[in-house]
Amino acid sequence: MSKGGGAENMSRVAMLKPGEGRSGIIDMVVRTVDEAGGKACPPLIIGLGIGGTIERAMLLAKKSLLRQVAKPSSDSEVAELEQEVLARVNELGIGPLGVGGRTTALAVHVEIAPTHIASLPVAVNLQCHSARHKEIIL
Repeated sequence: MSKGGGAENMSRVAMLKPGEGRSGIIDMVVRTVDEAGGKACPPLIIGLGIGGTIERAMLLAKKSLLRQVAKPSSDSEVAELEQEVLARVNELGIGPLGVGGRTTALAVHVEIAPTHIASLPVAVNLQCHSARHKEIIL
């Protein structure tokens, strides 16, 4: 996985209180992107890992970035979360390269894992728009 340093440097991981739930997760992502501004080289692809342990959450966030861009999750509840986060992030108006506009993110990809009832690990891994992907069959 190729990762740019600017985007990688703006990634975040946190252990939220379980009661913060869906709204807490969305707020964390929006806050992360807002604080990153143009430093993460938007428009972004946002990888979001939820659950497992704190380490697993970050691995899930990175894994999510390997999905085809803007291909929604096969889980309808997760796909709905992806769309909600994307809409909220694009409302920030950061825009391409941080100069303003409606497209701060191109996609949000979420991967989830079961976690302990007393934990809510969440990781946000940002990827700049120049994600490159190549496949070859030998």
